Amino acid sequence: MEMNPTRYPIGIQNFENLRSGGWAYVDKTALVYDLVMNGQYYFLSRPRRFGKSLLVSTIEAYFQGKRELFRGLAIDSLTEEWDPHPVFHIDLNAKNYENPDSLKNTIKVYLDEWEQAYGLDNGRLDIEDRFRILIHEASVQTGRRAVVLIDEYDKPLLSTVHDRELQETYRAILKGFYGVLKSCGADLRFALLTGVTKFSKVSVFSDLNNLEDITLDDRYATICGITPDELADNFREGIGRMARNLGISDGDTLALLKENYDGYHFSSSLTDVYNPFSLLNSLKKGVIGSFWFETGTPTFLAKMIQREEMDLSDLENEEVDSTRMMTVDLISDDAIPVLFQSGYLTIQNYNPLFRIYSLGYPNREVKEGFLNFLLPYYTPRPGKRSAFDIRAFVLDAEQGRAEAFMKRLTALFSDFPYDQVADCERHYHNVVYLVLTLLGFYVRTEYRTSEGRCDAVMKTDRYIYIFEFKYARSAKEAMRQIQERHYAAPFEADGREIIRIGVNFSPDTRTISEYIIE
Repeated sequence: MEMNPTRYPIGIQNFENLRSGGWAYVDKTALVYDLVMNGQYYFLSRPRRFGKSLLVSTIEAYFQGKRELFRGLAIDSLTEEWDPHPVFHIDLNAKNYENPDSLKNTIKVYLDEWEQAYGLDNGRLDIEDRFRILIHEASVQTGRRAVVLIDEYDKPLLSTVHDRELQETYRAILKGFYGVLKSCGADLRFALLTGVTKFSKVSVFSDLNNLEDITLDDRYATICGITPDELADNFREGIGRMARNLGISDGDTLALLKENYDGYHFSSSLTDVYNPFSLLNSLKKGVIGSFWFETGTPTFLAKMIQREEMDLSDLENEEVDSTRMMTVDLISDDAIPVLFQSGYLTIQNYNPLFRIYSLGYPNREVKEGFLNFLLPYYTPRPGKRSAFDIRAFVLDAEQGRAEAFMKRLTALFSDFPYDQVADCERHYHNVVYLVLTLLGFYVRTEYRTSEGRCDAVMKTDRYIYIFEFKYARSAKEAMRQIQERHYAAPFEADGREIIRIGVNFSPDTRTISEYIIE
């Protein structure tokens, strides 16, 4: 019988509850100390379920002077400054913002409670003036400057992406409210705003332009999440138990965890960070699962991608500069910064000469989960049975049944509502990418060779499939291109059987009209 098994703090976002309850804690307090000692105004963006709320709660406990909670942690030996400060912690994540009064009412609840604690009665004033007076009075009454922590500052804006008028109302409210922090500099010791997205300064932060954005700061790249070293140091018992449960070695278990949950990078140094929510769930349950996606993915992302008519295969290697990557405009439909800040894409490489970041999926959980999430937006009309049966596709591909595979693919395309698609060719390309990728094999779209670029290469244990798709041109032409440009040459020494498939997609019938298999 195992003694003292690890207690995994899934869903526990309060630092005091976590520490007093004996839950596992990965010590981030050295970074917290560096943060609070070397700056005053900060902004941090991280994906949902990535530990932002726990970080805010940890900083709150530090400024409240609760040293007993930090015994044995790094910060306990780094400082003797444990004087309590007045702390104003606002969490905007817990509410639904359905009408124009929702946001103001949420803020007023916090202000009412704090004003009562400090003997103030300013309910007749607007929220900006109440907040300003509160910060000043708390500083005067305690003799110590105040701390303001705003968690999920952007929740009201993200909740209203479908309602631009209401979103604009919230933008104006938040712009004025957050702007108070700049005018209260003399009374503030520290301020931190966290969220998923960073809306452009002209939208929300124009009155708070002194924030230090540490989202891509190498010093704080691991302040949320779990590094490979932290995993090995803190969760050996869980790794071993999971290995026994799966009947594999500890090393193979670590490789599985890395493949599925590692791969996030929050700076140009490319330091690996695991998604903590998925990792802890996997260790607790002893299985590999899609835990992060079970908590929900916003539908507006899929709709934004469709409106932009994006090529989904480009998401494997999107190149952007830091300005585009870190700025979300309330009006624009640019999905890339939203995908990065939301955690669906991460930094894969950085070119310091041109200051360009290459983005891609962080891990298998995110890639497969996101593509599965997108599939219904590119598949048949609601209520119509889809021809997409992944098990049948997999069996056909694994056993070299190319004819059956293509008949199945043809039937799938015949179901699609192309009358609702502006760019039929792009939609067709995206469906091919989704289907081939979700089969779980090695798939490369736009595969480059020395003589050209074929549309797709798919590898199974015994076969290599080379696809060339032609829109409004014959399957013979597609096959001729495969032969003349020697797309199979890089694989001839591989040992697996090569299957060449030329496909014609007809704009008239809006489906696969013919294909050739060799």
